[in-house]
Amino acid sequence: MGKLQYQCSMSLDGFIAGPDGDMSWLADDSASEDAETDTSSSESSQTNELVKQVGAVLSGNRTYRGDDPNAGTEKEGGYEGQYTGPTFVVTHHVPKDSEPDVTFVDNLEKAISLAKEAAGDKLVSVLGANVAKQCIELGVLDEILVYITPVLLGDGVRLFDHPGGSLVKLEILEAGKLSVHGKVVY
Repeated sequence: MGKLQYQCSMSLDGFIAGPDGDMSWLADDSASEDAETDTSSSESSQTNELVKQVGAVLSGNRTYRGDDPNAGTEKEGGYEGQYTGPTFVVTHHVPKDSEPDVTFVDNLEKAISLAKEAAGDKLVSVLGANVAKQCIELGVLDEILVYITPVLLGDGVRLFDHPGGSLVKLEILEAGKLSVHGKVVY
């Protein structure tokens, strides 16, 4: 079965979303494209490579229904509109109406199992700070992949917010100018 990998973009001051889940700060990624280590590769082409590795998405409901900085464009949706596989949304309120390729689940462990089964040997992309935190608490999150965006938000949703929580160690697998890929060490 595939690994659970928390994937996100983060501001330099540690936020993955602005106040009220605002994601508009990601719409202008020209600064991060200019700063990439390999100037022949833009963030969009990195997204293409990453999406090829994703077999399923495990998302929190707020993230799934949240702000899309590319809404109304050809890049609307997950991974700039490039992802078309199964998505498992963890929610306290499963809607009556279904959506194509989306399964709403009211139990995180069940959602993880379904996502891993759907992903096969590919990655399960974990989206949403709260779901990622719960995966860490269960001891099932394998990796974290963070793209750092050169912007300061000052407020919003933190990458990992667990007041009074335990130390979570990471083994760095890869680090670029604006990205960090680490293995969670339990």
